[in-house]
Amino acid sequence: MPRLNRIIETALYVDDLANAREFYSDTLELEVMFESATLVAFNVGGVSTLLLFKRGASLQTQYLSGGEIPPHDAQGRIHVCFAINADEMQAWADRLAKASVAIEGRTEWPKGGSSVYFRDPDENLVELLTPGCWAIY
Repeated sequence: MPRLNRIIETALYVDDLANAREFYSDTLELEVMFESATLVAFNVGGVSTLLLFKRGASLQTQYLSGGEIPPHDAQGRIHVCFAINADEMQAWADRLAKASVAIEGRTEWPKGGSSVYFRDPDENLVELLTPGCWAIY
């Protein structure tokens, strides 16, 4: 029986692509892998990709030389979580403070691990999570 291996891409939809690009590349230090007028793709730890789409820019089918991509988009606040090392939680908190990013919440999980929550420029909820919360991490 075929099985899914992992999530390769996570997409967020943003109003100001340049501002969001700066936040994710400068504040969170993600490497830009691809960039266009409507999309920025970031390398996340060498194992997944964060896609930032200009909100509304992918409402129509996109035709490529190799096929087509169906329409997609989202409204409202979306959540994304990044894995971090437990011994780096304070360094991340300091980095966010230095960038004037307010931490909105903190959680210590019953099975282990901890999270901090903050907003990106488009009010998406971003979480940094240390190991222990999930059986797989």
